[in-house]
Amino acid sequence: MKILVTGGAGYIGSHTCVELLNAGYDVVVVDNLYNASAKALDRVREITGKDLTFYEADVLDAPKMDEIFKKEQVDCVIHFAGLKAVGESVVKPLEYYKNNINGTLVLCEAMRKNGCKNIIFSSSATVYGNPAFIPITEECPKGTPTNPYGWTKWMIEQILTDLHTADPEWNVILLRYFNPIGAHKSGLMGEDPKGIPNNLLPYVAQVAIGKLKCLGVFGDDYDTPDGTGVRDYIHVVDLAAGHVKAINKIKENPGVKIYNLGTGKGYSVLDVVKAFSKACGHDVPYEIKPRRAGDISTCYSDASLAKKELGWEAKYDIDEMCEDSWRWQTMNPNGYED
Repeated sequence: MKILVTGGAGYIGSHTCVELLNAGYDVVVVDNLYNASAKALDRVREITGKDLTFYEADVLDAPKMDEIFKKEQVDCVIHFAGLKAVGESVVKPLEYYKNNINGTLVLCEAMRKNGCKNIIFSSSATVYGNPAFIPITEECPKGTPTNPYGWTKWMIEQILTDLHTADPEWNVILLRYFNPIGAHKSGLMGEDPKGIPNNLLPYVAQVAIGKLKCLGVFGDDYDTPDGTGVRDYIHVVDLAAGHVKAINKIKENPGVKIYNLGTGKGYSVLDVVKAFSKACGHDVPYEIKPRRAGDISTCYSDASLAKKELGWEAKYDIDEMCEDSWRWQTMNPNGYED
């Protein structure tokens, strides 16, 4: 099978390319490199000893997408491409709606035109909003997302579901991720945010290595054991493996399926800081700051459906996630830049 990976040079995309190539799939990557590096794909080749096809292109470019689908005869798409910074989405809602939603519409039109009707979408636990119950199962109703980034995930899920309703030949798997962290065991691949990181782990890593001074912890008065926000952190390699399992599922023509990908455990911000301090061998300095608008206190998954139907479950714990992040950070202090 030939798999097209949009956003395949990004953090989760590149790790997924490794797992796909190791599982024997042909991989085609489309990425505009807006928030990614082509060097990540060189590392994918280095780790797997296999090649992939790369197009530096934007999913918003309809003629180019049509051309790629015509040429490559793709069997299934894994759709990662999109803007992903929660805070930035609040400041730039139009850019987020245009890029994420229009990009998906252009992609789906190119797929439909070229007879490819299998898509795995990189969704997010953010679609649950302030969840109705915890741990969150797939039965938990979609809520009101607290930011435009979350709304784009919410709407794209709806668009893909409607596509299947209109044409049952479409197979759609919506993977709702919790909080991906960690890096490839080799230390050759990891998260390489441009500028100041938006996510906890790369920020902690950059403080630990001395690139940033101090971690800001937003809020210590939540209703949680230590007052800081609790999240379900999942190793990016576990997450990548979930996509390979989702392809096995899509071969069964399942219609629309939704799976949570998480560990089922909640770790607080301070739990992560402690685990990272252990991994790097020294304390990571932090200071408590006011709560951030739109943050919820607790969010973790029940991922038992993915175990039952996909045969997938997370293997790595928080200590390994932090050790692998630290290895990536020390081997690549400036990310993929030389």
